[in-house]
Amino acid sequence: MKPVQEILIEQTITDSFFIDRLENRVVNTDFPNRLSYHRIIFVEGGTGRLTVDDSFFEVKNSEVFLLSKGQIYQFETPSVVSGYIVSFGDCFWEKTPRSASNCKAVLFNNTIANQRLLPNDSEMNELSLLFTTLLNEYEMPAYTNQQDAMAAYLKIIMIKLANVKMTNEDTFDSQDYLLYRKFMDLLSAQYQNYHAVSDYAKMLNITARRLSDLCKRCSKKNAKEMINGQIIAEAKRSLQFSSSPVKEIACQLNFNTPEQFSHFFKKNTNISPADYRNQFISIGL
Repeated sequence: MKPVQEILIEQTITDSFFIDRLENRVVNTDFPNRLSYHRIIFVEGGTGRLTVDDSFFEVKNSEVFLLSKGQIYQFETPSVVSGYIVSFGDCFWEKTPRSASNCKAVLFNNTIANQRLLPNDSEMNELSLLFTTLLNEYEMPAYTNQQDAMAAYLKIIMIKLANVKMTNEDTFDSQDYLLYRKFMDLLSAQYQNYHAVSDYAKMLNITARRLSDLCKRCSKKNAKEMINGQIIAEAKRSLQFSSSPVKEIACQLNFNTPEQFSHFFKKNTNISPADYRNQFISIGL
C-alpha cells in the first residue's frame, strides 16, 4: 500500500477572491495543497522551490506562477517570497467584462504550459503597481460595487499577463481562436468523459481535422496531444497523491479496463502507472 502524504484542500474564500502582500514571507507548506481556486503568485524576489503536480521550479526574482484550481502544489523548505498572491474563483471572474475572457483562456485553460511567466523589468514594474492598487482596493472598507472594481483591476492584470505570454496572438484568426477557447473550456470540464478528438469536434460542430489544425496554430500542439495531456496530468496527481488502486483511477478517467489505462499512460509517459507511483514511494512521499 502506498503511504499517502496528507493533502490539504484550500478552504473556502469569502466572495471567491483574496489578495495578500508577501514581504520576505516564509511560504513553506508542510503538506501538498490542492487548490479550489485559480492562483497567481507574483514574485518580486524569492528563494526556494515550488512543486506543482510533478513539476519543480526554483523560485527566483521577477517571475509569475499561474496555478489552476485542482492543481496540487507545495513550497519546500526553505522558501521565502516577496510579492503578491491572488486567489479567485470562476464566480468572481464572471464579474469581469466579457472582453477579458480571452486572457483568462490563454493563461488558465492550459496552465501546465503557462505555469511560469518571466516578465521583463518594465512589465514587472507595471504589474507591481497593479497588484498594489488591487490590494489597496481589497483592504478598503466595503462599499457598493467594490467587487466590481476589484474584478476590473484583476481584468487589467490578466490582460498584462496575457501580453507577457502572447507574442504572436494577433496572427490568429479571431473565429478560429474563439473555437480554440471553446474547446479548452470543454476539455477542462469533460476530459474525464470524452477522450476522442471527434467527440469535441462534434460538440463544436466542426471537423476533427479543423479542430486539430486550429489547436496546432494556437498552442503548437494538436487536439489529441492536448486531450491526452489533460488526462495524464490528472492521472499523475491521483497516482502521486492518493492510494486509489490503478483500476479505480482508470475507472474515474473513463477507461474501459485498467489495462487500457496502463497502456495509455505508458505510451504517453514512457513509464507504467505502478512504476510512476513507486518513484514517490522510494523518496518517502
